[in-house]
Amino acid sequence: MRIQHPMLSPRSNKTISFSFNYVRYEGLEGDTVAIALWANGVKALRISEKNNEPRGMYCGIGQCYECRIHQSKQGLVKACTTTINEGDQFFSSES
Repeated sequence: MRIQHPMLSPRSNKTISFSFNYVRYEGLEGDTVAIALWANGVKALRISEKNNEPRGMYCGIGQCYECRIHQSKQGLVKACTTTINEGDQFFSSES
């Protein structure tokens, strides 16, 4: 199942690879991290600080901070608005 993001189009059919928490995944060029992970069956992006519960994409438009993760090159980013590039590495915010 693929999520269609209203702000990021058109998407190509070119497959690229990236990693999340040291696991390699594939997504389509132009996918956000959240969309690519969702398509790979990954819904939890981090663990909440207060209740130690899994957190995932909530608003999907970059207004909240539920999908915050770390990118190896940029630090803290929002998975719902950050597009993947070949070889990118992402980590849960608690990693």
